[in-house]
Amino acid sequence: MKKNNMIKRVSFIDRACHWTVVICFFLVALSGIAMFFPTLSWLTQTFGTPQMGRILHPFFGVLIFCVLVLMFFRFVKHNIPKKDDIGWFIHIVEVLKGNEHKVADVGKYNPGQKAMFWSIMGLILVLLVSGVIIWRPYFAHFFPMWSIRLGLLIHAVSAIVLIHAILIHIYMAFWVKGSITGMIEGKVSRKWAQKHHPRWARQIEAEEEKGNQ
Repeated sequence: MKKNNMIKRVSFIDRACHWTVVICFFLVALSGIAMFFPTLSWLTQTFGTPQMGRILHPFFGVLIFCVLVLMFFRFVKHNIPKKDDIGWFIHIVEVLKGNEHKVADVGKYNPGQKAMFWSIMGLILVLLVSGVIIWRPYFAHFFPMWSIRLGLLIHAVSAIVLIHAILIHIYMAFWVKGSITGMIEGKVSRKWAQKHHPRWARQIEAEEEKGNQ
């Protein structure tokens, strides 16, 4: 039996969650930057007006958190750090040269993707907690002024770090050809899988052979 050249990498529900987060994060990031830098208030036009941007910013942030919680439980089993991941980081230069398959036997997600996964999940939790503390008029009045000021600082710093992490994530998605197609269509070529995620590719082939028996 001839094998299909394309294999499934991302399910529809995971792709739907991913792009929901992408859209919401774009809106939240723009409105957040506008509030941090008043001269950029025009960025809130994505929400209609600066006032609407200030109102909707936290609600969209909560939506991002809820979707990421779902994604956490669906993806966490593939992102558990392993001892073998150290070799990937040691040979990061070769990885950047496109020789990842020569220096590490990568599973469904490589160590860099695992680090990004835990960074995003950790930062979004910090943003949620700090965001609740500074959220007027619903929760801020429950906290003393010093905690609100500290919350503002932590929220701003965490947001800046997260935005940079997302920019790196976007860059890597474009850099590794085929990644974006996989997240849009849900499928990747066998050749792509064997080069970038060889251990995962072997697991898929083993499952297919078992299913054909």
